Amino acid sequence: MSSSQPFLPSSPLSQLYSGGGLRKSRFTYKHLSQLGLSSTTCPLRVIAHVDLDAFYAQCEMVRLNVPEDQPLAVQQWQGLIAINYPARKFGMNRHITITEAKKLCPNLIMQHVATWKEGDEKWAYHKDAFAHIATHKVSLDPYRLESRRILACIKETLPAALQKVEKASIDEVFLDLSAQVHSILLEQYPELSGPPPYDDPTENLPRPPTTALDWNTDALVDLDKTETEDDDPDWDDIAIQIGSGIVRRVRAAIRERLKYTCSAGIAHNKMIAKLGSAHKKPNQQTIVRNRAIQQFLGGFKFTKIRNLGGKLGDQVVATFGTDQVTELLQVPIEQLKFKLGDDTGSWVYQIIRGEEYSEVNSRTQIKSMLSAKSFRPSINTFEQAVRWLRIFAADIFSRLVEEGVLENKRRPKTMNLHHRQGGQMRSRQAPIPSGRFIDEALLFEISKTLLGQVIVDGRAWPCANLSLSVGGFEDGPTGNRGIGGFLVKGEEAKAMRPTSRDVEPPNALLESGRAGKRRKVDEAGIQKFFAKRDSSRGEHDDDDFGADPDASALPHRSSPVPDLENQERQGIHSEAADQLDLPTAPETREPAPATYRCPKCNTPLPPALQAEHADWHFAKDLQAVEPPPATGRTGAKPPHGKNAAAVVAKRGPKKPGGAGEGKPVENGQRRLVFGR
Repeated sequence: MSSSQPFLPSSPLSQLYSGGGLRKSRFTYKHLSQLGLSSTTCPLRVIAHVDLDAFYAQCEMVRLNVPEDQPLAVQQWQGLIAINYPARKFGMNRHITITEAKKLCPNLIMQHVATWKEGDEKWAYHKDAFAHIATHKVSLDPYRLESRRILACIKETLPAALQKVEKASIDEVFLDLSAQVHSILLEQYPELSGPPPYDDPTENLPRPPTTALDWNTDALVDLDKTETEDDDPDWDDIAIQIGSGIVRRVRAAIRERLKYTCSAGIAHNKMIAKLGSAHKKPNQQTIVRNRAIQQFLGGFKFTKIRNLGGKLGDQVVATFGTDQVTELLQVPIEQLKFKLGDDTGSWVYQIIRGEEYSEVNSRTQIKSMLSAKSFRPSINTFEQAVRWLRIFAADIFSRLVEEGVLENKRRPKTMNLHHRQGGQMRSRQAPIPSGRFIDEALLFEISKTLLGQVIVDGRAWPCANLSLSVGGFEDGPTGNRGIGGFLVKGEEAKAMRPTSRDVEPPNALLESGRAGKRRKVDEAGIQKFFAKRDSSRGEHDDDDFGADPDASALPHRSSPVPDLENQERQGIHSEAADQLDLPTAPETREPAPATYRCPKCNTPLPPALQAEHADWHFAKDLQAVEPPPATGRTGAKPPHGKNAAAVVAKRGPKKPGGAGEGKPVENGQRRLVFGR
């Protein structure tokens, strides 16, 4: 029987998305969860690349406080290593000479980099450094210091609990903004905070309520040919827009606090973000949405893509006859694998399509440090080389200080010296002592030792190049306290000082022959197991600061007590006695207890040890009753050969037990077993 009522879906979500209802998002609740975990495979991931504009030139502009429109170039010897953007308008680049640059821009400021001067202990800016290449060495320390300031500013701007920052080089930084974007998404769109329908993380997210996004003044890459701006944005567009706002605030903080401008790229992965930061410069940021990746990459040579330059790029160009991404996209993956190998072919196939999943590594610590100098003309004496080693050691130590060596955060384990004489390169390595504090003097001392090894091995002059490096960095121990943390100070120390009555008179110290301080050990503790010294030498022998240790500090051995007593009287103190010098709180001296003198060995003992000492004599007596072995004092030799068999047959089998086996045990005694 059929019902006359129309069919109604049981699920409210089915009502929402059926027929002419709202369309679902391409992304699921699982993708949203992965975004909060900064997963490298999450399609909602947001990565930014921040690149300082003409960094070396900007550092000099900030240091010299010159106007932003003033053309400036950074000079190193007779070449240019950085040119600011106002100077580039005159057609200058780093490949032209200083003379050509002056002709193109007469009002150009030429600032030489800082240098270490031979014999100096600190780098400085020298006006005539370009003319003294033989006695000066380039120092990039000013730029490293500014780079650290910029990195610190970036980290202060981002929330500490959600940031992932990777220092890619001295003037560029990667940011993984996924976790921060996730938290902002949940705040702005509360409907995403609830659990997924039916607790199924593969359920698609609802479509964003926004139909248009304001990209502010960002440079927005055009969409792919199959996409249009009329299409409603999805959650990946929302996420990348939030990320662009975060990057805008970071750039503004760097500009406001430190006066530096930088460009940025925001995309789904590190490769696209790096290409985006160079797309529009200076002082701009470029957004590459997921729907615009193919359009963006189509205008590049694939040799410009990260990790596709060098030998691999040359191999691809030689194999397929092109360096354009658009043409390489037409090559099927099977042919790429056949020509380049399975792994490389698959990687190239993915990378030219914008698929890259490398992680933003927040550990930005360096692995090695190098300081080097090429000599023109060559140096010819040990003294000249030593002067340069002093500069190398100072250069490396200044960078180690910034790395935290003074606070024991990180320290290198090895030092390497490279020496080039003619066409021969020699290297020597030495460990940096782990037990010594690293300073400039230690580095200089090790470097001189390595140079001496090179000179001893053979011809060392003239030297064309010399370099010093440290490596093998390791983290210092954490949570350790200095020795001061174990010492008692102030009022607590005063309270622990002994009173005058606890101190032994000086004459007792002179008689004893030992200046070491000894403390009494509580009678109820370990002392009761050891023999006491004879009290006949004076009433102060067992004071806290007694000259000789008490016999009670000697462990009870299986050897006779008189031997130990004689050793003590002769001033021979055992290591065990020193180890038992236990510090305790000062105590008042008690009179020595009455002693018991053994009638057999005439040894004075405390009454508490009388029974134990008697047992020792009993054991010695039992041992003396046993017959001596065949090789004993009688000088008889053991039987051999046929005689041995006859002796055994005559004696019969040996019965277990010693000489006292089978004897009745007297009252209060027990049987001791030896040799089992």
